Amino acid sequence: MASRIHLSEHFTNGKLLRFTLPSIAMNIFASLYIVADGFFVANFAGKSEFAAVTLIFPFLNILGTIGYMFGVGGSALVAKTLGEGDRDRANRLFSMIVMVSSTIGFLLMVLGYIFMPQIAGMMGAEGKLLENSVLYGRIFILSLPAWIWVYEFQLFFVTAEKPRLGLAVTVFTGLCNIALDALFLIVFKWGLAGAAAASALTQIVGGVFPLIYFSRKNGSALRLVKPIWEGRSLLKSCLNGSSEFMEEAAASFVGIFYNVQLLKYAGEDGVVIYGLLLYLSLIFSAIFVGYSNGIGPVISYHYGARNHWELKNLRKRSINIIGITSIAMFILSEVLARPFSALFLQDGGQLLSDAVHAFRIYSFAYLFTGMAVFGSAFFTALNNGQVSALIAFLRTFVFEIAAVMLLPLLLGVNGIWCSVVLSELMSAATGAIFMLALQKKYHY
Repeated sequence: MASRIHLSEHFTNGKLLRFTLPSIAMNIFASLYIVADGFFVANFAGKSEFAAVTLIFPFLNILGTIGYMFGVGGSALVAKTLGEGDRDRANRLFSMIVMVSSTIGFLLMVLGYIFMPQIAGMMGAEGKLLENSVLYGRIFILSLPAWIWVYEFQLFFVTAEKPRLGLAVTVFTGLCNIALDALFLIVFKWGLAGAAAASALTQIVGGVFPLIYFSRKNGSALRLVKPIWEGRSLLKSCLNGSSEFMEEAAASFVGIFYNVQLLKYAGEDGVVIYGLLLYLSLIFSAIFVGYSNGIGPVISYHYGARNHWELKNLRKRSINIIGITSIAMFILSEVLARPFSALFLQDGGQLLSDAVHAFRIYSFAYLFTGMAVFGSAFFTALNNGQVSALIAFLRTFVFEIAAVMLLPLLLGVNGIWCSVVLSELMSAATGAIFMLALQKKYHY
């Protein structure tokens, strides 16, 4: 069995991949059970129900990614505190972050449940689509506090030097989701409500287990203890993680724009195709997000310890790994375009052909997504939330929203598929410019 890797070590390519692999796999499996949910809905509930999930899920994801903000920003702060040698304070900060995020989760759960019909209506849903969107959204949102725990504990497992345990939890919960989907939709025939219930129960399993683990005496670097209230540290954590939250939430916000545009230019079928693109994108993006999450605490640790040579080593190796992976993803996406679409659109026909055409265009975005994600995460790990947030803001609220609003005017539906390619290209370039500009300041 391979020896345990510590944050303080020097990282070769092999050691870097070994350390980040659990985080990558964790994110992939977390995405896979969302994809599995879509597969069961598309094939055992119906096309209209699948469109409803695609429509309402971006809103739900915005709420869930609050946990990502606390996890990314909090883990960077906690890892830096561990690097400074103050383990007791690190645990108390960790506990404060979990307590605050839990409170926010319960509050948003109540508000989201009450106003779900109005929210779905604002996204353009009408008639049966509105009814289905509200049904799925209200059942799923009951698990929101646990979903926030899932997001943040994925990050804290890495900081606690227990990435493999985090992976095991994610795999187990993913298998639970698939089993519950099969039971509720195929055996019990509960339709869309069954799919929502399966996903909600999955989040509860995935969130409660790490809460129990960190609440008890364990062999990791972190444990939930009596929290200390440090308002400035909490604010710094939120600001530092705001870039990743903004990136994830804005991606969902952009998804809402996509759905509105698609309902206008292509109707319900366009929303269905966009759902397919999102599912494959979830898996591929999870690799880049997982790598960035996995290496983030390492960068934060060496930044706190002032190991400038190792910071240079981590940056150079990461760019090489991401570049090679990006090319592989582009090729794989082109190859998988038809078989992946056929999994969800088994009746074939024109809708399948249109989906494959959209995939052929969308695939080019994967050449730039990795650098766009890592550029923001790199500065989060360096505890520079301002630059990280700016990169994330430009990527979504400026580049992608502008593209999805303007390109369809010139290219019609094809402009919607092209918009993500253009925005990812510009985001990758922005991240590279900031890395070059701040190289001397951080000595990487």
